[in-house]
Amino acid sequence: MHVETRRNDGTTKHYLAHSRREGKKIRKTRIYLGQDLTEEEIKKQFYKNKTRLDEQIRVARAIDDPFIKSMGPAEMDEIKSIGNLFPVKVEHLTPKDWQKFTEEFTYDTNAIEGSTLEQNEVKNIIEKDQWPDKPKEEISETYGVARAIEYLRKTKTHISVSLIEELHQIVFQNSKPFAGNLRPPGIDVVITDGRGNIVHRGAPAKEVKKRLQELVRWYQRNKKRYPPIVLAAVVHNQFENIHPFQDGNGRVGRLLLNNILIKNGLPPLNIEMTNRQEYYASLQAYENRHDLRPTLDLMLKEYKALKKMLKK
Repeated sequence: MHVETRRNDGTTKHYLAHSRREGKKIRKTRIYLGQDLTEEEIKKQFYKNKTRLDEQIRVARAIDDPFIKSMGPAEMDEIKSIGNLFPVKVEHLTPKDWQKFTEEFTYDTNAIEGSTLEQNEVKNIIEKDQWPDKPKEEISETYGVARAIEYLRKTKTHISVSLIEELHQIVFQNSKPFAGNLRPPGIDVVITDGRGNIVHRGAPAKEVKKRLQELVRWYQRNKKRYPPIVLAAVVHNQFENIHPFQDGNGRVGRLLLNNILIKNGLPPLNIEMTNRQEYYASLQAYENRHDLRPTLDLMLKEYKALKKMLKK
């Protein structure tokens, strides 16, 4: 970590910078400190922004390492067997099965993000076009999630930046003015807990598209190497780390997770509202410790719940 000085048109700008090697490339993370600062001012800004830069470096490293290297051959064999625990393949799902899944997933994925719609209200919106006396944005996003699931069933794309943007557009086209648009420069994401502690910081806005492109390339390189459930978990968690949109990342991430499963022949799964805290904990385990196992355990748990739901 060092102070970097740039001179241009008679002015001097100062940055707190850190360089790191990624393969053959050198990447640099910078924070602007100010213009024409004295040595004392530079020192003051250095200590003021050091923690902030440390956090950005930590996030960048987590994003740079999209697979957990601590998983050994035995654990990988165990994970490969997970697909055998659920005998129904995606092509075996009936229209009734898809209807059930769509209603369950739409309710839960919106409820996790704070929707006040009840489960029966979601069912009536989707099946009967009946609107309850609830916020129009929540009703719009109910239709949006249901349309997005239908879209995933038709598209042949596994993952791409344009697919990610399209999913966001479909879900939020009538509720958010920035639907379908990645975070613009200057719009960064910081999530804090009830005590004001930072629990997540998304990738810097200027790096969002590049990070998504890296994730797409990772998937293309590894789609035949790892089991589908691992691919889906990594893509989902990496997407959430990047946090490419101003809002709506959770819902798009869970749709993306299901698209990876579907395209690899597995049925979709639903992260239930009742498992919300376990879901958040799994994301924290991945971001902070590069531990994918909590996500995989939750996915297996949700597959068992899906199996029971389809039998009803």
